[in-house]
Amino acid sequence: MPLKELIDRDWQELESEGVLFSSLEKLVAWGRSNSLWPATFGLACCAIEMMSSTNGRNDLARFGSEVFRASPRQADVMIVAGRLSKKMAPIMRRVYDQMPDPKWVISMGACASSGGMFNNYAIVQNVDSVVPVDIFVPGCPPRPEALIYAVMQLQKKVRGEAFDQLGNQLPMVDAWTR
Repeated sequence: MPLKELIDRDWQELESEGVLFSSLEKLVAWGRSNSLWPATFGLACCAIEMMSSTNGRNDLARFGSEVFRASPRQADVMIVAGRLSKKMAPIMRRVYDQMPDPKWVISMGACASSGGMFNNYAIVQNVDSVVPVDIFVPGCPPRPEALIYAVMQLQKKVRGEAFDQLGNQLPMVDAWTR
């Protein structure tokens, strides 16, 4: 019997007994994607919707994002909820820089994503000009379900199961690079 058939047969027998086979990088990506800890960074009315995503009805804890961290050194996801003033932008950048790698950003709401209705001198028109944004959540204010969907999309991106606009699979996120 050829060695390949023996390995395939043993593999199938082990899988039928509940033993799983995977690579270490896929296991780390799975663990990382199911333990995303967001930093508390609510700026305006979207922050109320962000807070309500953790209540009993929506329960963001089902997806591993149970506790919002007050310290950026304990968080790996920054959810920018609401309009960002130009006075607050350097502080937000400092909080982002203090987060350990790998780190991700979710821009929540029309004001954070594009300035919303505040097209004036005091509001940053796109949070992406201050920190790199991974997921944009549309709406004014977006519902808690939309934020939960964004967290699920970020989990797919971390696991390497996300696709771009052309249908090409995006690579898994490296451990210490962005």
